[in-house]
Amino acid sequence: MKKFLLLTTVAAGITGISSAGMAADLPVRTPAPVPVPPPFVFSWTGFYLGGNIGGAWAQRNVTDTVGRNFSNTSNGVFIGGGQVGFNYQIGGFVMGVEGDFDWAANSNNNDAGVLVPGVGAIRVSANDKWITTVAARLGFAVDRLLFYGKFGGGWVGADNFTITNVTTGASIVGGNSSSNSGFLVGGGLEYAIANNWTVKGEYDYLGLSNRTFVVPVGAPFLVGDTFRNGSRNIQMFKVGFNYLFKTSPY
Repeated sequence: MKKFLLLTTVAAGITGISSAGMAADLPVRTPAPVPVPPPFVFSWTGFYLGGNIGGAWAQRNVTDTVGRNFSNTSNGVFIGGGQVGFNYQIGGFVMGVEGDFDWAANSNNNDAGVLVPGVGAIRVSANDKWITTVAARLGFAVDRLLFYGKFGGGWVGADNFTITNVTTGASIVGGNSSSNSGFLVGGGLEYAIANNWTVKGEYDYLGLSNRTFVVPVGAPFLVGDTFRNGSRNIQMFKVGFNYLFKTSPY
């Protein structure tokens, strides 16, 4: 009986040692890695609508038939309006189209004019009342910051061409022989302050076609004189905001 108990104890010990060794040989199971979410990247794709304010400076070179220069350049005026457009983003590149419309405050034509012997002091004016542009917009986005350029065309609504004799107070008002249109180039920065709201700063150059006006028969002065408004351009700096319509959570 004692021999039987001894053998049983020895066998149990050997079995325990064997089981522990087999367990040590089994591979250790490690937990599955937790997936890392993709980095947050803002999307610029979508339609947008917004407003802007800023300033515009008109440059022109007004001369007449005999070469007198009536230029009135760098007339700064306040502008304000809105814009609408669409962005489409591929990787870091953003492309789209934008149209805008701005009202322009009338500039003050207080210059003394050019003295024309035997006639008086002559002043030439043609205020711009509104500016509208349509352009392609191409840029590169770094998350919420967008660098972009604009290329397109623009139109200007201007008052009639007016020639005023400051000395006598008489004036001649006429139209123009060229449309108020031209090419547009510009660029700016836009930053997303929220998922749907962005702010921007932008510079635009609008080069315009020339205008000419011939003083008609019956005018009180300078009959037959031809006035040419050349080298016309408008430079604009605007700040604004946009609301971006999009379904992306980012």
